[in-house]
Amino acid sequence: MAVTRGALVTGGAGDIGLAIGKALAADGWRVGLADLDAAAVAKASGAIAGSIGLVCDVTNEASCEAAVAAFGPVDLLVNNAGIGRFGPLHELTTADFRKVIEVNLVGPYIMAKAAAKGMIAGNGGQIINITSINALTAGPGAGGYPAAKAGLAKLTEQMALEWGQFGIRANSIAPGFIDGGLSKPFYADQKVRALRGSAVPIRRLGLCEDIANAVAFLASAKAAYINGHQLVVDGGVVPSLLMQLPRELKD
Repeated sequence: MAVTRGALVTGGAGDIGLAIGKALAADGWRVGLADLDAAAVAKASGAIAGSIGLVCDVTNEASCEAAVAAFGPVDLLVNNAGIGRFGPLHELTTADFRKVIEVNLVGPYIMAKAAAKGMIAGNGGQIINITSINALTAGPGAGGYPAAKAGLAKLTEQMALEWGQFGIRANSIAPGFIDGGLSKPFYADQKVRALRGSAVPIRRLGLCEDIANAVAFLASAKAAYINGHQLVVDGGVVPSLLMQLPRELKD
């Protein structure tokens, strides 16, 4: 009998994390949803038959190792947990800046190291880190978020470089304007929804499922030779800046 592959998703109680878990479960993965909020974890895991809910602080090494041990063999780790502390840099507290780096960059490293131990000792595995289009470009009032996500993108390349020899593939996904996750509160404002949606070349905000589908693809055999890559899932919004700038200035 074939052994079911195990996929552990951090930030699994959030809407993007849950969408990722559902997509992986549909593809036959045994799913673990890890998050800091115990009640939210229990609710999220109840939405996916056979999934396991795990309370985990990604910034705590013992907590990460305990979550990996409780889940069992991790064949796929999706580092999706993240936070933002937004506002002008000169008004941002150092504590908030450090917290963003801890959760968005140090946390994925700690979690990946815990999961990689079993992958290295076994038959390899996969790591998918969720970054952001802010890993590619800074944004107004984004605080330390772009620095953290750019660091995570580069950390992904380091993982791919060092752990490829053990049969581990590491890739990242950079979401654009997604109607979910940290951006969800912004889109309660209909003017913001319309403005951001119209800025995307395909004229819509992204869905949580768009990110989940990208994860499912990178986790599949169809992506078996993709390693160290950052897949941008943004509807084309990053290069669309040129659409806002005329080639020729007229008086």
